[in-house]
Amino acid sequence: MNIIAFSGSLRRDSYNAALLRELKALARPEHEIEIAEIRDFPLYDQDLEQSAYPAVAQALKEKIKAADGVVLVTPEYNRSVPGVLKNALDWVSRPYGTNPFAQKPVLIMGVSGGKIGTAIAQSHLRESLEYLDADTVGQPELYLGPAKELFTDDLALKDDSTKELLTKGLAALSHRKERRV
Repeated sequence: MNIIAFSGSLRRDSYNAALLRELKALARPEHEIEIAEIRDFPLYDQDLEQSAYPAVAQALKEKIKAADGVVLVTPEYNRSVPGVLKNALDWVSRPYGTNPFAQKPVLIMGVSGGKIGTAIAQSHLRESLEYLDADTVGQPELYLGPAKELFTDDLALKDDSTKELLTKGLAALSHRKERRV
């Protein structure tokens, strides 16, 4: 299964970026995960859709189209998704009629310093993905935290139950893809 994944955190040493790297390391051989960057996206501007559509947005759009599934990792900023993540979704889903998320299996996860993980941010992200007609995985829910209890100081995942949840999440994403075939 070809999976494209990206994080809404731009910090290279963020817990969410570490979670994405751990997911890739835990993946079975049949799960080929490519981690994409959204760091260089300009702010969404509809005036640019026709005249100067950003190459970085087009490249991610093509990767999402070609992928069997998508993994989105989100931190929680002010009880919502980071602007950079929403900005990337806005770019790749535009212009109207070119949305690569339609019917695409999507797994959402995130980690935070608190006990409720990124539950509220993920709820907001699900609303956007529902509009985009994505096929989001409902179970397992991956609202992870507190981060300091799950990761070592060098950002390696040390919690076995979290590793098991990540593995279950990938299996659920695969199942979504398989039932579409």
